[in-house]
Amino acid sequence: MLTVEKIGGTSMTKFEDVLTNIIGNPNNPNFRFGRVFVVSAYAGITNMLLEDKKTKAPGVYQYFVQGEDYEKPLEDLLNHLLSINEGFVELGLDYEVCKKFLIERIEQTQSYLNSMGEIIASGYVQRESIFSAARELLSSIGEAHSAFNSVNILKNRGIPARLVDLTGFKDSKQLTISERIEQSFKNVDPFQEIIIATGYTKGREGIMRQFARGYSEITFSKIATQLHADEAIIHKEYHLSSADPKVVGIDKAVPVGHTNYDVADQLADIGMEAIHPNAAKPLELAGINLRLKNTFEPEHPGTLISKDYVGPEAKIEIIAGSDKVVIIEIHDASMVGQTGFDYEIMKTFKRFDISYITKATNANSISLVIWQTDLKDELIGELREKYQTITVKEVAIVCVIGSNIALPNILARAAAILAKNKININCVSQSLRQVNMQFVIDREMYTKAIIEMNKELCCEANN
Repeated sequence: MLTVEKIGGTSMTKFEDVLTNIIGNPNNPNFRFGRVFVVSAYAGITNMLLEDKKTKAPGVYQYFVQGEDYEKPLEDLLNHLLSINEGFVELGLDYEVCKKFLIERIEQTQSYLNSMGEIIASGYVQRESIFSAARELLSSIGEAHSAFNSVNILKNRGIPARLVDLTGFKDSKQLTISERIEQSFKNVDPFQEIIIATGYTKGREGIMRQFARGYSEITFSKIATQLHADEAIIHKEYHLSSADPKVVGIDKAVPVGHTNYDVADQLADIGMEAIHPNAAKPLELAGINLRLKNTFEPEHPGTLISKDYVGPEAKIEIIAGSDKVVIIEIHDASMVGQTGFDYEIMKTFKRFDISYITKATNANSISLVIWQTDLKDELIGELREKYQTITVKEVAIVCVIGSNIALPNILARAAAILAKNKININCVSQSLRQVNMQFVIDREMYTKAIIEMNKELCCEANN
C-alpha cells in the first residue's frame, strides 16, 4: 500500500509526536515503508517570511516590497530557525549539519533579493514580476527547513530516509510544477525509504502566485496523483468535526467519520478548508480517497473523504460558517422580468475579481454574501451609480452541511433552532442537491448559532 501524507505546520512543530504517532519506529511491527510525507513549514515561519496571515504584520517579503531593510528581518528569521533546531537536538538532529544548510540557504536568498532590488532600481522591468519571484523564493524556505531537519533526524535514528527537495533552489530548469514532481520522483522508491518532500514546489506557473497559502496541499495532491497513491492522508492538530472545537468546545465537537468531496468543497467555499479545493479535485477525479487524521490521536481512524459516499442515514454532519462576511443587496424596481439583469451585476463583480459565497433573489432584489476583505468602496460606488438602492451590512453565515441531508423537516428544524434563540435570519439559501443549507444572520449572533445548532442537530443526533 502506498500512501502520500501531508503533515501540517502545527504538527511539525511538535515533531516528537510526529515521530511517535505518524512515522513510527522500525522496531514496531506496525511500521511500514510505502509512505511519502509532504511537510509544511513549522508553525509561524511562513508568517515571518511573508506577512502574518491574521494580523498582516510584515515579514521579510513585505519589508522587501516596501523598499525597507529586509536584511535584519532575514537575520532574525535565521536565528529563530536555529532556535527551533536546538529544540530538536534531543530527537537526533545534527545541529551543525542543519545549521550549515540553513546559513547557506539564507545567505543565498539574501544574495538573490539584493540582485532583485538592483534590477527593480534599474527601472527596466516591471516591479510586480520581481515581487512575485521574491515571494516564491521566500515561501520555499520554510518547507526546505522542516524537510531537511526531518530527514536528518530520521537518518540519525536509523530510519532509511530521503529528501525530495522540490524547491528547485539551486537549479534554473524551466519546469512546470507537475514536471518537477515527475522528474524528482523518477528514481525514488518509497518502499525502501521514508520519503520526505517539501510542501513548496518550484514551477513556471508559480505555486504561491496561483494557490497562495494553500500551495503545500497542491504539492501533496499532485504527488499523490503522480504516484497513483492508494490513499492520501492529511495529518492535522484536530479532527474534522461537527463544528469548530474552538467555538463549541472539544467535548462538543463530534468527529466526522465518513463524508464526500462535495462536502469538502462546501467547507472550502466558506473558508473552513478540509483541503484546498484545487488540491481536492485531482484526488477526486483520480479516485483517490482522502483521510484526515488528528496527529495527537493516532488510534482514531479519522475522517475518510471519498467521491461517491452518501451517508446511509440522513443526518447533519457539520455546522460551519464565518463571521467575516458582508451582504450586499441590490434593489431595483426595473429588475422584475428582465432577462440578464443579474448577469450585468456579475460582470461588475468579475471586474473587481470578487466571488460570492451565497446568493438570494426575489423579484426586485439580489443579495450577495462576500468576504469582508473583498469589499471595495469602488465596487459599491459603481453599483450605486447603476442601480436604485444598494445596502451593505456586516453579517455572519452559518451552514448546515452533510452528504445526506435531504430530510423533509431539516430546514424547518434549523430555522426553528435559530428562532428559539432569537437569532434573525437575513437570508437563506439551499440548492436542489441539498448538501448545504446557508443561513445569513446578524454577526453578533454567530457564536451562539454555531453552538446551539451543533448541540441540537449534531450532538443530540449522535447520542
